[in-house]
Amino acid sequence: MADRETALIVGAGAGLSAAVARLFASQGMRVALAARNPAKLADLADQIDGTAHPCDAADSASVDALFEAVARDMGPPDVVLYNPSARVRGAIETLDPNAVREALLISCFGGFLVGQAAAKEMIERGSGTILFTGASASIKGYANSSCFAMGKFGLRGLAQSMARELQPKNIHVAHFVIDGGIAKPIDPRAADRGPDGLLAPDEIAKTYLHAHRQHRSAWTFEFELRPWVEKF
Repeated sequence: MADRETALIVGAGAGLSAAVARLFASQGMRVALAARNPAKLADLADQIDGTAHPCDAADSASVDALFEAVARDMGPPDVVLYNPSARVRGAIETLDPNAVREALLISCFGGFLVGQAAAKEMIERGSGTILFTGASASIKGYANSSCFAMGKFGLRGLAQSMARELQPKNIHVAHFVIDGGIAKPIDPRAADRGPDGLLAPDEIAKTYLHAHRQHRSAWTFEFELRPWVEKF
């Protein structure tokens, strides 16, 4: 198995993560996909000759089982992408604490569990890449979006701390601030935003691959990606 790299994408779906999966597979990587409902990943897995696995990223036993399955089927992952997020919108005085807790477990705590599992295997091997998908809310807390800001601020802090800890061990950790809407195949927002006013998933995916391929003499911790019309 050593002749090919293995990629694991946690929180896989039809948008950005699917674009990353297709690009990684086109580079000759074995790609494992994970989601709470792996049945939705069947078509994508077939397209890329990959595998689909069940995983609740906020549950440590589920995360451990995922990494064991991928290592058994494909070998320990060389690159791991944590892509899940959850949000509860609303004014601070109206938010349901239980719903906020569940969202934070997905957006932030799950990143810790997946990052920890990846780090354990990569430290032993002495190499690897761990990628985290952030958002505008990673660096800006918007009104009526306190839950999402908490989760994404926390994920960014986790990634930054892991980068400082693991970089000297030859493990590249990178965080991506996705500052803008990600285009969908049929997207009504496109009419208002104009040409290239939304982030193209395939173009974002190229930056993820670039991060993984960066030479360690010039590693980047954080990437900010936004459409040319986006204010920041």
